[in-house]
Amino acid sequence: MASKYEWQYCSLGGAIRVKIGSGEDIAHLGELDQKLWTVLSCPVDGLEFDKQTLEFLDTEKDGKIMVNEVVQAAQWLTSVIKDKDSILKGDSTLSLDNIDTSTDTGKRLYNSARQILKNIGIDKNEISLADASDSKAIFAGTRFNGDGVITPLSATDESQKKTITDIIATIGSAEDRSGEGGVNAELTEKFYAACADWSAWKKSAPAMPYGDKTQAAFDAYNALKDKMNDYFTRCSLMAFDADVAKAVNIAVTDIKDIGSCPLAAPTASKTLDINAINPAWQKKFNALAALTLTEGKTELTEPEWRGIEATFSEYAAWLGAKKGAEVEALGEDRINAILTAGGKDALLGLIEQDKALADESSSIDEVKKLMYYYRDFYRLLKNFVLFTDFYSRAPGVRAMFELGQLYIDQRCCDLCIRVSDMGKHADMASLSGIFLIYFKATSKTLGKSMDAVAVMTDGDIEDLRPGKNGIFYDLQGHDWDAVITKIVDNPISIKQAFWAPYRKVWEFCVGLINKSAADKDAKISAELQAKVQTVAATTPGTPDAAAKTDKPQAFDIAKFAGIFAAFGMAIGYIGSFFTALATGIKNTPPHQLIFVILALMLIISGPSCFIAWMKLRKRNLGPILNANGWAINSKVLVNILFGGKLTTVAKYPKMKLADPYDQKTPAWKIWLPTVLTILVITFLALYFTGNLEFIGLTSPFVKPDTAGEITKAVADTLSAK
Repeated sequence: MASKYEWQYCSLGGAIRVKIGSGEDIAHLGELDQKLWTVLSCPVDGLEFDKQTLEFLDTEKDGKIMVNEVVQAAQWLTSVIKDKDSILKGDSTLSLDNIDTSTDTGKRLYNSARQILKNIGIDKNEISLADASDSKAIFAGTRFNGDGVITPLSATDESQKKTITDIIATIGSAEDRSGEGGVNAELTEKFYAACADWSAWKKSAPAMPYGDKTQAAFDAYNALKDKMNDYFTRCSLMAFDADVAKAVNIAVTDIKDIGSCPLAAPTASKTLDINAINPAWQKKFNALAALTLTEGKTELTEPEWRGIEATFSEYAAWLGAKKGAEVEALGEDRINAILTAGGKDALLGLIEQDKALADESSSIDEVKKLMYYYRDFYRLLKNFVLFTDFYSRAPGVRAMFELGQLYIDQRCCDLCIRVSDMGKHADMASLSGIFLIYFKATSKTLGKSMDAVAVMTDGDIEDLRPGKNGIFYDLQGHDWDAVITKIVDNPISIKQAFWAPYRKVWEFCVGLINKSAADKDAKISAELQAKVQTVAATTPGTPDAAAKTDKPQAFDIAKFAGIFAAFGMAIGYIGSFFTALATGIKNTPPHQLIFVILALMLIISGPSCFIAWMKLRKRNLGPILNANGWAINSKVLVNILFGGKLTTVAKYPKMKLADPYDQKTPAWKIWLPTVLTILVITFLALYFTGNLEFIGLTSPFVKPDTAGEITKAVADTLSAK
C-alpha cells in the first residue's frame, strides 16, 4: 500500500535518497517503502557507534539491526516525546516537560525519571544520559529495586541482616542493581538446605574411638597409613622368600632420598621396631603413636596395625557421607541457631517484596533506553536511510562503519573500514572498482589487533606493496602500527591513468634492460669458461694438446665485406631516421608541432584515461560493506569529485632550498657527451648516405651493387692467385 505521507527527496552520492529532516519524518518512518532505504540491515558488532544503543535496538538479539527494529524504535520514541524535532539535535539531556504524559508509557517514563533524579539527589527539571545510566547511584540507597536480590540493607531485623551476611560468606552472592552483593531465592534455599543437611549428618556421628582426639588421631593415621602398609608388605615378602631381602630394603645413597625408603628396616617377623623408624617419618609416626599406642610400647605387629585400621573404619565412612560442608565454617552452634530461628520464610518474603517492584524498576531502565535513543537515533537514521554522515565529510563527523585514518607513503587515507571476514572481502573487493589497501593494525598499548581496509582515491601507486609499514589513527586518537597485507589494484585518478601507459612502457624497458644485462652477463661468463677450457686443452704438455690444435682459419674477406656492408646500412637507416626527424621538426610550424605532440599523447593516454574515467564514476562502496555483513539496498558511489575528499597527498610549498649534499655537476659534463653523440651520428648518417662527397668522402654504399662489386673483385683476385 502506497504511503500517504509526503516524503522529501534529495540527490546524494549519485543516488536519489529519502530526506529525513523533521520529527514527523521519523514518526512516519514505518510508511516508507523498504525499497527506498539505503540499508536494510547492519551488524551490531564492529561499528563506531554506542554499543548500548545498538543492543537496545536489537530486540531480536540476533546480532543484526533490521529495518523493522528501526521502525519500532522510531514509533516508540516519537510516541513519548512532545517536540519530535528535538530528536534531530542528538542532545544527551532531555527536559522532563518534553516527555508526553498523555500516554501511559509517557506517564510511566516521566515518573521514573523523577524517581531517578530523587534517588541520586538531584533537584532539576531535566535528566541526562549520565543520570539515567548510573544504576549503582540510582539504587544505592533503596531497600528494594525489583531485581529479586536483597542485601543486608534490605532487612530491618538484625538477625536477618546477619543471616544474609552468612549466606554471602558461605554459599555466594548475586549482584544487586546497586552494585552490592546480595542473595536471591536460589541462594537462600541452598543455604538453608545445607544447614539442615549438615545438622542431620552431625547428629548421625558414631562413637568416637579416641574421644575428642579422634579427628586428630584420624588425621595422623591418614598421613602414615600408606607408609605402614608398604612396610608390612615388604615384611611379608621377606617371610615368603628370604632371598628378596636386598630388594625390599632399599639402601640410602643420597640423604635427599631418605623419604622414599621404607618406614623401617623390614623383618621376616612382621614386627615394627618403634625405636628404629626412618628419620624422615619419625615425626608423623610419633604423632600417631601418641594418640593410638599405649605408653612404653616398643613394637607394633601387623595384627595390631590392622586393629587400628578397623577402629577408624566406621568413623571414616561417616566422614565420607558428610553433607552441607559449605556451611560447616559457621560452627555447630550458629547452624543450630539458624535452624531454630526459622528465618527462611522471612528472607523469601523480603525477596518477593523486592520482585514486586520489577515493573517500576523496568520503567527506570526504560528511561535509560529513552535517553540513548534520544541522543543516537537520528545519527542511526543518517547511516541507515540517508548516508549523510558518510558523504558530508564534515570535521568530527564520520559514518558508523568508519574506523579512522591511515597514514602511508605521504598520503592520508581518510576512509578506513574494519574487515570482519577476509575471505568474503577477497571475493567482493574487485566488485567495488576501488583501489584498496588491506592492512593489519596492531596496538601494543591497547593489546589489540584487527584487519582493516583503506580506500585510496588520489596519488600514484609508487612504493605501495605488501609489507610496507604505516600508522593508523582510530577515531579515539589511539595510534596503531599498520602493515599492508594485500592490495587490490584499480584506477586511482585520471592523473594516475594518464601516466600509466608511460609507466608501463618504462617498466617494460627497464625489465628488458635488466634481462638483457643478465643474459649478457651469463653469455660472457659462459664464453670465458669455454676459453679457459680451450686454453687448458691446447697448452703444450697436455695429453691431447696436439690433437686439439687446429690450423688457423683463412681470413674470409667476402664474409667480412658483407657484414661491414650490413652494419653500414643499419647505421645509414638510423642516420636517415634522425635526419628525417630533424628535418620534419625544422620544417613544421611551432603551433602544428605542439598539436602533433598533443595528438600523440592523446593517442597514447586517451584510452587509458577514458577507461579510468568510466571506472572512477562507478566506484561503489556497497560490496565492501556487504562483505562485512551489511545489507546495502542502494549504490554507495564514490565518484571522482567525492573521491578527491577521501585521500589527501602531501604538498610542499614551492621554494628554492640549498641542499648541502646535492652534488653539483658542471654543465659541460652534461652537454659535451650529448653533443658529441649527436655529431657522430650525424657524421655517420651523412657519410653512409653519400652526403659528404663535396669534401672528398665518398660512401662505398651509395650504389646498390657496391657490395656485389667488391665481392666479385675479391673473388677474381683469389682466382688469379
